[in-house]
Amino acid sequence: MVAGNSIDTESDQRAIIATRIFDAPRELVFALWTDPVHLAQWWGPNGFTTTTHGFDMRPGGVWRFVMHGPDGRDYQNRITYEEIVSPERIVYRHGGDADVEPVQFKTTVSFEELGGKTRITMRMDFPSARERDRVIKEYGAADGLAQTLARLEEFVAAKGRHDSLRAANAK
Repeated sequence: MVAGNSIDTESDQRAIIATRIFDAPRELVFALWTDPVHLAQWWGPNGFTTTTHGFDMRPGGVWRFVMHGPDGRDYQNRITYEEIVSPERIVYRHGGDADVEPVQFKTTVSFEELGGKTRITMRMDFPSARERDRVIKEYGAADGLAQTLARLEEFVAAKGRHDSLRAANAK
């Protein structure tokens, strides 16, 4: 990873904290995070695909989706949004009833403008250190988060190239 990209599982026993810098403006990175068409292109670890069944991005709104693993297993997910401050921050809770994976945590995603680049800090807070450790062990959450953000970085770069080509061809 380049400088500024990290996964921190040491500073807080109840959290996984990821930081990654994207070579794109904050508004673009935020937009790619908040549109289910774009999310389907990058959400999840390597080899996973995502199918959205419902997407209501507002405080109290829910994103229902299935992550399809490369081994053929489907992972039912529910995210309930608590706060959305465009293009600065998204706060959500993951989990719910027995119809989704037994994983509960709160996530805060911050989008920081860095002169044409964007730093994302993603903090996943678990109810306990034991639960966080279980999710890391059983689901590979730390590695999966790193892979997910790397996929977003690739998607952002490809989107930027596509938009540049489209702008050049329009001239």
